[in-house]
Amino acid sequence: MTLAQTGGIKLFLPQTYDIIWSFIILVVIALFFYKFMLPRFQKIFDERASKIEGGISKAKVAQEEADAAKKKFEDQLKSARVDASKIRDDARAEASHIIADARSRAETEAAQITANAQRSIESQQQQALVSLKSEVGALATSLAGKILGTRLQDDSVQSSMLDSMIDELGQDKDKAA
Repeated sequence: MTLAQTGGIKLFLPQTYDIIWSFIILVVIALFFYKFMLPRFQKIFDERASKIEGGISKAKVAQEEADAAKKKFEDQLKSARVDASKIRDDARAEASHIIADARSRAETEAAQITANAQRSIESQQQQALVSLKSEVGALATSLAGKILGTRLQDDSVQSSMLDSMIDELGQDKDKAA
């Protein structure tokens, strides 16, 4: 225990020459590290920093391009909507024009068909009237011949008699109306 009593703390402290040589080795290692290792580390850190900054700048450029593309797309979409609206309005206007045109053509055709039907009716009425006159004339002639007891053989007599009878029938008809 005497050894522990006399130099107890000195056991844990190194000798002065050990401290000096350790200091010298530490300075040499620090200089070596500062001279050779630190520039390499600094170079690696600079490369990483430049890559990061480059990545950030590329990201900013990409973001700006994306924003520009988005704006362009939105403008195109807006333009497309306006064009679609215009096309829709033009189509509606054209459809109403087509409908009006078709309606006017249909009305014209209907009027033409009605006029043709009216002419056909009038023509048929005239034909029926002519046919009726000839039949009535033939019947009247045969009836007059029976009443008179003779046949009316002369065409001029027969024709004048028929005309006078038809005129009388027409006058009677006008009086009744």
